[in-house]
Amino acid sequence: MTGEIAQIPLDNKYYPKLLAQIPDPPKKLYCRGNLNLLDSECFAVVGTRKLTSYGKEAAQKITTGLVQSGFTIVSGLAMGIDAVAHQTTLNNGGKTIAVLGGGVDDKSIGPQINFKLAIDILKNHGLIISEYPEGFHANEKTFPQRNRIISGLSRGILVIEADEKSGALITAHCALDQNRDVFAIPGSIFSSKSFGPNELIKRGAKSVTSVQDIIDEYGYNLNIFDKKRNTISTNNPVEKSIIAILEEKGEATMDEMIRESAEETSKTIATISTLEMRGIIKETGNGKYRIA
Repeated sequence: MTGEIAQIPLDNKYYPKLLAQIPDPPKKLYCRGNLNLLDSECFAVVGTRKLTSYGKEAAQKITTGLVQSGFTIVSGLAMGIDAVAHQTTLNNGGKTIAVLGGGVDDKSIGPQINFKLAIDILKNHGLIISEYPEGFHANEKTFPQRNRIISGLSRGILVIEADEKSGALITAHCALDQNRDVFAIPGSIFSSKSFGPNELIKRGAKSVTSVQDIIDEYGYNLNIFDKKRNTISTNNPVEKSIIAILEEKGEATMDEMIRESAEETSKTIATISTLEMRGIIKETGNGKYRIA
């Protein structure tokens, strides 16, 4: 068996902080693998088991972008979108957490078709977790319970293809109850697999056509973006001032940068334009600027 099983009760200091905040957190987590991921910035990718080529390609594209942005990818190890999300993360050298509806021991991991994927997750410093003990096998009642953990661990969730009665929609509803961000990939009105995401978007979920739609929602407010700070080299004091403002605030209007930089207005405006042309900062479309 790859990796010992650790038990982390709700009152343990290593218990995930976001998960502890949901209305009904698991009293204990059974964990196998890299426990450091419990304290990482997580994002969930979920969807139908019976995916289309469109869904697979969308999952690969967006998951790759999320991994490159520093997120730990959370999903449920199910066939379809879940498996694609986990595998894409591994292919890109990222970290992933699989949340199971049964025990995390070899004999209980399911579905069996994804057993090798589960072992690959462990071999690549990923994590498998469950609220169910060793030897417990998943059933139709434990999967909805499992879904609240997927969303509870995560800053937000992305739904990629889901039928009207898909378990991915249960995860989305859990996310809403937990005050998590919900994103969805729009799809064809002629595809039953797009019913769920399209319906979520109609009800207020953010439509996603590129990973930037997700990243823009967070700006520089998450710890995963800290590594990008203070890495821009410049000797120009006005440039340093503007970059420092944007690193501190995440986003700022031109007026705010002029006011806070304490430099001449004309010089600040010219420097903002120069930084934008050099691709160091970018306008977000609402009159604000951020680090590119």
